[in-house]
Amino acid sequence: MPILLFLIDTSASMNQRTDLGTSYLDIAKGAVELFLKLRARDPASRGDRYMLVTYDEPPYCIKAGWKENHATFMSELKNLQASGLTTLGQALRSSFDLLNLNRLISGIDNYGQGRNPFFLEPSILITITDGNKLTSTAGVQEELHLPLNSPLPGSELTKEPFRWDQRLFALVLRLPGLASTEPEQLGSVPTDESAITQMCEVTGGRSYCVRTQRMLNQCLESLVQKVQSGVVINFEKTGPDPLPIGEDGLMDSSRPSNSFAAQPWHSCHKLIYVRPNSKTGVPVGHWPIPESFWPDQNLPSLPPRTSHPVVRFSCVDCEPMVIDKLPFDKYELEPSPLTQYILERKSPHTCWQVFVTSSGKYNELGYPFGYLKASTTLTCVNLFVMPYNYPVLLPLLDDLFKVHKLKPNVKWRQAFDSYLKTLPPYYLLPLKKALRMMGAPNLISDNLDCGLSYSVISYLKKLSQQTKLESERILASVGKKPPQEIGIKVKNHSGGGVSLTHNKNFRKLLKEIIGETAPRLAELNTKEFAGFQVGLLNKDLKPQTYRNAYDIPRRGLLDQLTRMRSNLLKTHKFIVGQDEDSLHSVPVAQMGNYQEYLKTLASPLREIDPDQPKRLHTFGNPFKQDKKGMMIDEADEFVTGPQNKVKRPGEPSSPLSSKRRRNVTVTHDVHEKMENGQISPDGFLSKSAAPELMNMAGDSILPDQVDCLSDDFTSLRKDDLMHNPGSNAVIGGTKNCSVSVDDRKVSVTSALETGPNTSQITPAMAQGINADIKHQLMKEVRKFGRKYERIFILLEGVQGPLAVRKQFVEFTIKEAARFKRRVLIQYLEKLLEKIESHHLPNNVNHINSRS
Repeated sequence: MPILLFLIDTSASMNQRTDLGTSYLDIAKGAVELFLKLRARDPASRGDRYMLVTYDEPPYCIKAGWKENHATFMSELKNLQASGLTTLGQALRSSFDLLNLNRLISGIDNYGQGRNPFFLEPSILITITDGNKLTSTAGVQEELHLPLNSPLPGSELTKEPFRWDQRLFALVLRLPGLASTEPEQLGSVPTDESAITQMCEVTGGRSYCVRTQRMLNQCLESLVQKVQSGVVINFEKTGPDPLPIGEDGLMDSSRPSNSFAAQPWHSCHKLIYVRPNSKTGVPVGHWPIPESFWPDQNLPSLPPRTSHPVVRFSCVDCEPMVIDKLPFDKYELEPSPLTQYILERKSPHTCWQVFVTSSGKYNELGYPFGYLKASTTLTCVNLFVMPYNYPVLLPLLDDLFKVHKLKPNVKWRQAFDSYLKTLPPYYLLPLKKALRMMGAPNLISDNLDCGLSYSVISYLKKLSQQTKLESERILASVGKKPPQEIGIKVKNHSGGGVSLTHNKNFRKLLKEIIGETAPRLAELNTKEFAGFQVGLLNKDLKPQTYRNAYDIPRRGLLDQLTRMRSNLLKTHKFIVGQDEDSLHSVPVAQMGNYQEYLKTLASPLREIDPDQPKRLHTFGNPFKQDKKGMMIDEADEFVTGPQNKVKRPGEPSSPLSSKRRRNVTVTHDVHEKMENGQISPDGFLSKSAAPELMNMAGDSILPDQVDCLSDDFTSLRKDDLMHNPGSNAVIGGTKNCSVSVDDRKVSVTSALETGPNTSQITPAMAQGINADIKHQLMKEVRKFGRKYERIFILLEGVQGPLAVRKQFVEFTIKEAARFKRRVLIQYLEKLLEKIESHHLPNNVNHINSRS
């Protein structure tokens, strides 16, 4: 669950205006809202937690913390005001203390027991400031200093105020007050030169120098991509540089290696990604990164650790070691000069071992606990975390399974006991679990010793209890306003000490509001608002609080009873006392509160194949591409370029289309009513028979009398032809119509072989009709179920010779194959055989959905 903490500069300098007329504080508020919209595109944002901190004095600087919801966060953000000093150092310390509030209680830092990358609370701290001089009550400060004293117990166990899963990013606003005449330079956003830049780099983040609104949007897009689950590690080289690799991919000893010259890849301060498990949604791991000291029972207290562990890597090429069933952890490194150097060597089958200084008992450098290795495809570099001193353990385990067949002899046990002496005590428990997973016998004693003294363990428990009390105190002060400055007290004599309820005018006004007395028009100044009319209250109308059932008017009894029943039985999912009509009456300030709605949704199911790339949410269209960098306020999506829009019969596309439409009025009307199910396949307008004909696959009972069908046809002439008013087109009718109730099949026999009178249809008209039919066929084939009647009705309406109808049937078969409509393909193939034999029957038996 990522934590996103926004530190907003609320000093008085944030009131300065830009060339657009907006203040820096307004731009900061808009940037936060835009960031939330961009972040909401990711389905993983449903678990985000948002916090808001300002430059006020602690603890009043915390506007939204651990317990506040998204609505409170947005409300506090909109109500921020700029006043005070630029106390950035104190604000940063308060922000880190807020993030670290529960870490000692949950034991996530695991002091003295190794660092577990899979125990983390990934946090992104985003500060928005103007980059001006740092000011305090003591004066102007040239450098950024964070207070050393912290009210949080246990802060002395870590040298820095932040942790390895917390990164700081700064948006330094440098927008000009006057519009610039110089063209805007495109490219990456540079870092700022203010004092906060160094602080950002120490935590593994960076700063952005924002000079235009476009650059601000670009920075927000970049920050959204920075929300990753991982921890920051210092990678430093130990020993000589590796031999250069020649053009043939082999070591070239003739080329000198600059072992003493500092290279960028020698020391890197980067993130390793800790991916959550696809099944559980939380990271899973087995092995810790060792501490930089050996735990001893004689240690009176724990030495303070650095926030980021220093992992040293040796450039000696080694063979990657792994055995079956032995668990290991794999973490991908963030791109850096180190990863670039390893990938350029193109050696995916070799690795570099990693160490932590002073982690061993008899070795200053310590023993290897893993290795760095390029991926087989040379796309990234991974850190493999193995058991401590794995080059000794893995051959022993391999012999245990393959040579001794899980029955070790005395010599093997002696070698294994010697290995355990080089192992830090906190590795015993994960090693015991790993051996159990492998099916090995119990080789480690059940009485495990963590290596810490009793005094240290008691001290850690005491710190946990103190942290709970301090956490409750800080959380209780969240949202409270700072006390106002005490000024000169002035006694107010205007009221004479009389309460407002004793005021005669107030009591008179109160009676007028509740309707006991009518206001006097003589006291109203009608000249001031000449265009308005004052409505008098009805004396008979009483306040309807509905506490008494007899107060409900007769015309409102049924509605009130429905609402009362709904609230009593709790059959709704709304708030008690809220009916369905008032559900969508949301205040404007809460209309964008989408985060609370996301929290109520069920967790999405895991992907069938986790290795496949995730498809972005594209609002129902699986072929739409994600448009990066486009920011729209409502839908957050923008599609550029001409859109391939299917032309409908009634849409004009050129000045000639209106003239063309007058010539094909009847044909277009027929097809529009076919889409709505208001016309039978042979061109008859029907009031009730047509819906029944279109619902052959359903469970409705057809009329027993065939004559009722002819009664429903309108505008039918004696010569079995129908005349459409307003046009000269003549549409063919039917000679007979047979309905079978038993097998629920319908046969509609047409008197004319070509349907509509072909003498009235030009080639251009036929082409337009066929294009519309093709579009309708694609929609019908895509539908679920086995209601295929409409498909064959559309195929009957195809205009042109048999070759054209054959093409349409073949096209429909291809569409059905795309969606695996096997039953439909069988019927279409039968129809295709009839067409190929130059016999196209007019009577098309519609398919029964139950077949």
